Amino acid sequence: MRIEMREGYEGTGPGAITPDGCAVELYSRLSIGEEPDIIAAAVPAGARILELGSGVGRMTHPLLERGFTVTAVDESAEMLERVQGARTICGPIENLDLGETFDVVMLASFLVHAGDIEVRRGLLRTCVRHVAPGGCVLIQREGEDYHTNLPRERIDPSGFTVRMVAAEPVGDGVDSVHAEYVFPDAVWTQTFLSRPLTKDQFEEALAEAGLKVDSYLTPDRIWVRAVAVTEEAEAPEGEGAEVA
Repeated sequence: MRIEMREGYEGTGPGAITPDGCAVELYSRLSIGEEPDIIAAAVPAGARILELGSGVGRMTHPLLERGFTVTAVDESAEMLERVQGARTICGPIENLDLGETFDVVMLASFLVHAGDIEVRRGLLRTCVRHVAPGGCVLIQREGEDYHTNLPRERIDPSGFTVRMVAAEPVGDGVDSVHAEYVFPDAVWTQTFLSRPLTKDQFEEALAEAGLKVDSYLTPDRIWVRAVAVTEEAEAPEGEGAEVA
């Protein structure tokens, strides 16, 4: 069955491809990295986590192993078929309304950089709608040279190569980003739309949604903990406390 791709998005390679160009088998092969440890150190032990854009469960499964309760949301049923041990919900994230709140809402995979501003606003509103009083929102940003340090490549310890080939402007502050994932037995490519955000632009987008930075969790400011603006924050207004 041919799946209709979103405009500006494309994916190639073996197996199912989602409408935003993600390959299910590829994401099942990607290494976990240090993200689960970053998340676990930033939230209370045993927290209830709403993971928006869980994919195949690359971070879901390590979080479950660390004792968290996870509700995994993704618009791809093929992705969610790979998730084990978590409650799963299939549907668009920007329209999600579960009628309940969570200790932690997580928006990873650079989703905050959605090319469509209205989609980004919807994603952040979903975060605000589902975070419990006193809870937090964890967001993964792109690296600040993500669109300029190109082309570049990285060889993963498990043996495959990730190549970020190009980021071409397509108008309205949006770039078309092209990536390649080269394994010994298969090659996948993905083309997607991404809106670069400076630190100030990112914080302005949060403020529009009713959020503010509580702290930057990593020195490169890629992982962020945000709270609702109604919450008291220890950091000075307009600046998040940064981890050295």
